[in-house]
Amino acid sequence: MKMKKIFAALAAAAMLCGLTACNTDGNSGGSSDSGAGNSGAGNSGNAGDKVYNIGICQLIEHPALDLATKGFQDALKDKLGDNVKFDTQLAQGESTNCATIINSFVSSNVDLIMANATAALAAAASGTDTIPIVGTSITSYEVALNGDEWKGKNITGSSDLAPLAEQEDMILEIFPDAKKVGILYCSAEPNSKYQAQIIGEELTKDGIEFKEYTVADSNEIQAQTQAAVGDNCDVIYIPTDNTFANATETVKNVVVPAKVPVVAGEAGICSGCGTVTLSISYESMGYNAGLMAYEILVNGKKPGDLEIGYSDTTKKYNAEICKELGITIPDGYTAIE
Repeated sequence: MKMKKIFAALAAAAMLCGLTACNTDGNSGGSSDSGAGNSGAGNSGNAGDKVYNIGICQLIEHPALDLATKGFQDALKDKLGDNVKFDTQLAQGESTNCATIINSFVSSNVDLIMANATAALAAAASGTDTIPIVGTSITSYEVALNGDEWKGKNITGSSDLAPLAEQEDMILEIFPDAKKVGILYCSAEPNSKYQAQIIGEELTKDGIEFKEYTVADSNEIQAQTQAAVGDNCDVIYIPTDNTFANATETVKNVVVPAKVPVVAGEAGICSGCGTVTLSISYESMGYNAGLMAYEILVNGKKPGDLEIGYSDTTKKYNAEICKELGITIPDGYTAIE
């Protein structure tokens, strides 16, 4: 009888161990799943155990957008450490590629999409109305998304818009004798067209003539820049424009020999071919977008409840080109390094 009791106790202990092992295996399976796809949201009550998968669609590779992506990633790494993974894909400047990239993110069921530049944001908005989208390097969300229907839904982000009226004031401050301004931009970029329109309105208010010179792609930049110079424009203005940002050397090779100064919408274009700019920090802008993403992912904020973020501006100048053109820069401007 005593032996039977001993065997019964051992059998019960073995069953208990078996049940415990089964429960451990089940939890391990859930934790493993959290590292893929939608990261197993809800498998763990502790956000620190979850690995967030972020899809980043960047329109094209150039310094401004690269810095925005870096800032975005840095913010999430600062907040989440190793618990965040990025799938960063470049669209090579093609809107169709943006759509393909976004569709792949949707199929993978990423936790959040970061859309870097207007075409990337438009593709993301068309691709999903459920996955959170955080944009950056977007001048106007209303222009990029054709109105206000996106508000209150799954989209938020940060803007690279520097006050356009202040940019026009800068033209008057540095070039007070200017009578005609040429506005150069890519017609395929809605935000560039928007900026050109506002700058034109501001120039009209001050009685300054202007003319728009548009390109469909980078192949037309040299010819249109030469056209602006040939029309005796005293100053050329280039807004934040991805096509021109990737071809500043082409512009410089035309305007510098002709002694025609360029006022740029951002520091990247200014450093390549411009004289002055009222610029934001793209890295800081991207970082702010990353903080928004953290609020959405970890703290449960709804993208539609987060206001679009704007960055502080800085007056900057290109010391090399200003010297070559004999332009004196007043106090309050910082040389681009």
